[in-house]
Amino acid sequence: MASSSRIVDVHTHVYTPSYLSLLRSRRTVPYLLDLPDNKASPRLIILPSDDDASTPPGSRGRPIDTSYSSIQEKFRFMDTHGISISVISLANPWLDFLSPEEGIKWSKAINDELQGICAQNREKRIYAFATLPLSASPDDVADEIYRLCSLLFIKGTIFSTTGLGSGLDDPALDLIWNALEDTQTLIFLHPHYGLPNEVYGPRNADYGHVLPLALGFPLETTIAFTRMWLSGVFDRFPTLKILIAHAGGTLPFLAGRIESCVQHERSFEPNEQHGRRGPARDLKTVLRENVWLDAVVYSETSLKAGIDLMGKEKVMFGTDHPFFPPLEEGAEKWASVETNLTAVAGTEAKDMIMGENAVKLLELESSEKLASS
Repeated sequence: MASSSRIVDVHTHVYTPSYLSLLRSRRTVPYLLDLPDNKASPRLIILPSDDDASTPPGSRGRPIDTSYSSIQEKFRFMDTHGISISVISLANPWLDFLSPEEGIKWSKAINDELQGICAQNREKRIYAFATLPLSASPDDVADEIYRLCSLLFIKGTIFSTTGLGSGLDDPALDLIWNALEDTQTLIFLHPHYGLPNEVYGPRNADYGHVLPLALGFPLETTIAFTRMWLSGVFDRFPTLKILIAHAGGTLPFLAGRIESCVQHERSFEPNEQHGRRGPARDLKTVLRENVWLDAVVYSETSLKAGIDLMGKEKVMFGTDHPFFPPLEEGAEKWASVETNLTAVAGTEAKDMIMGENAVKLLELESSEKLASS
């Protein structure tokens, strides 16, 4: 299964039918805006900056065509790019905006829906990352994590950078970290909130989504993970497993600077001697033992930085489908995907990154045996 021809996509999104219904029922961000003539694709109003009444409805947010929800289109995309296995995940903003009660209800429904989609389409061998009701209590979130163990095709869970609302260094998350560690459920850490709009300056709107996506997302992920490490999460839960989206944000470039700043902080040292605060395990050790990266970075130079930091066995191929579609009308192959494929091909660990690492981490061979028995 892990032959050189096997390509596994660990970063590929979908909006399930029930999730689209949920968004369509809302009138505040996030929501799905159907256009009056129903001839154009509905618009996903996902960020507060998208919800501008002065902007024509057809220009707000992001157009959501059938590639965002159709599993058959996902299969065609896989065939076009030679992808053998996809691990689908709900695209942001997940369920963070719901009340605790609604979050629990929708989490169970969507996770069961993802399990059903995977079970009904075994010819394409798709799996899924679950979504958690992070607006609910830690006990309820932990209960759902344990329930996921009964869903054969669920291979982890996507996780937002805000956790329960106060960031990943929030002590209230310990019950959830414990459940994730106890079940060895992989965390797929993915951005959504970016940075405050003020950071991008008064002409941010002139540049579309370039600054939030290109810079805000990677920095959001880097800050979230760094807070997690600084607070000692990986000391208390040393076998947590986490996959960081977009090749680790800026961690491959800033890990040394982060470590140096900790070492030189007079009131904060990376050990617990003499009552001083700080993580006992150094950042490089945590990255190499607890963390994996996807290869969604569009650059051989950036990808090699991730490999140098993490090790070649800790990086896995991804596409970020259906985002960043072809720029040319009618084009079949996606330039964004081809760029990632070219970047991986330029490394010495092509087969490992394209599929072998994911097969091993996600235990796909054993799952296939169970599914066929």
